[in-house]
Amino acid sequence: MKKRISALFLMIVLCLSFGMAAFAEEENAARLVDKAELLTESARERVLSLLDEISGRQQLDIVIVTTDTLDGKTPMAYADDFYDENGYGYGSGRDGVLLLVSMEDRDWWISTSGYGIIVFTDAGMDYMSDQFLPALGDGDYEGAFTSFAHLCDRFITQARVDAPYDIGELPKAPFHIGYYLSRALFIGLFFAVIITLVMRYSMKSVRFQPTAAAYVKRGSMNVTQARDLYLYSHVDRQVRQKESSSSGGGSRTHRSSSGRTHGGRGGKF
Repeated sequence: MKKRISALFLMIVLCLSFGMAAFAEEENAARLVDKAELLTESARERVLSLLDEISGRQQLDIVIVTTDTLDGKTPMAYADDFYDENGYGYGSGRDGVLLLVSMEDRDWWISTSGYGIIVFTDAGMDYMSDQFLPALGDGDYEGAFTSFAHLCDRFITQARVDAPYDIGELPKAPFHIGYYLSRALFIGLFFAVIITLVMRYSMKSVRFQPTAAAYVKRGSMNVTQARDLYLYSHVDRQVRQKESSSSGGGSRTHRSSSGRTHGGRGGKF
């Protein structure tokens, strides 16, 4: 009887230990880690839900991490190590991408791994940062993270169905024709009014004349013969330099402290 109780007790302890370990692993593997507490609880849930949905559907981890300190590391090293140490990434290649936002010196860094290195080229990450950094700089963290997640979704789809976005093949920014047309009309009308007023007030001494003869001095013009004479022509031709397609594309990579290969891009916000 005592042996059965001991065996049952040992089984309960093992189950509890396994459950705690699984819970810790799940916590570590959360795709949103908001150490800097930039988001409200409701915003955190919305962003995490979006990251989980896109990551599961695309089979590529999309992770966002915020922190108040880099613990003496560079943004690149912190992002790479956080990705590696917390077991992110799908498949044997650990496919994924991580956005780090550090409030210590207002740094951001995108770390890519596995297939993520192919999906997110250097030019592609530059384009992405141009889209979400304005919101990040303005303190709209939920807007910035949501924009980043949707951009990742778009870039992954593009890489799977065609070719990764890269130099010369980046998404075109939406063109709001109504907004720009109204601005152009307003600016044109404003300058037209200014120019008209200036011309009007600079010609106070001028009076309307019924014919052009009133503006010609009598006897000053006597045309007896007119002829157009073509002399010669000269054309300069120069070769237009074409941009080389063999430079600047793709992703530059580096090794993290664990020896894994990562791509990346970063800066200040």
